[in-house]
Amino acid sequence: MGNNNSPINKISPLSLLIFILLAGICIFACNNKGERISETNPNMEELPQFRYNPDAEKLGIITRIETDCPACKKTRSAVYEGPFYASEEIEGLCPWCIKDGSAARIFQGSFQDGTSCEPVEKKEYFLELTERTPGYSGRQQEKWLSHCGDFCAFKGYAGWQEIKSISKELEKDLGVIRAAHNLTQEELENSLVNNGSMQGYLFQCLHCKTHRITVDLD
Repeated sequence: MGNNNSPINKISPLSLLIFILLAGICIFACNNKGERISETNPNMEELPQFRYNPDAEKLGIITRIETDCPACKKTRSAVYEGPFYASEEIEGLCPWCIKDGSAARIFQGSFQDGTSCEPVEKKEYFLELTERTPGYSGRQQEKWLSHCGDFCAFKGYAGWQEIKSISKELEKDLGVIRAAHNLTQEELENSLVNNGSMQGYLFQCLHCKTHRITVDLD
């Protein structure tokens, strides 16, 4: 004969339904806890994407620290750490004011010296690079390379160790570098060191994905 006095048999259908509903609410809250935290944490504010500098945060060009942006006059959760060419020294720009062009417009400046840019097919490419794209920091004058009629994406700072696996793809540019600095291949390999006296800057075509490289010296 069954035991009719077990705890399960004493739970009413209404109580069981309430228990199930409460359990479901707890599970939903736990699953969405991380999402709610990210919505209230200013350091999780989504950064704008830049066509010609897609890895700006990873490269330290944009840093996740608070800034009082002089363009939008707001406290933002990320700051630009690269060059800005203007008549006055401007610091603390946020990436959102770079992306919408307001920083360049307000201070009548640019993020890349137009005379150091290789040619492209459309003026809109030039304006996007110089007025709405974070630059990178070079030793001398930063140069922006192009390919397939458009500017390349900046991929990062590089030495021979970082590019040797794609050196055949870069041979045309490496030949120009050897000739310009009167180097043998061995001398180039020894001289081209990331954070060394000869610094490399790696780019990649947005269309055919070909890599390109330029260098400068201390």
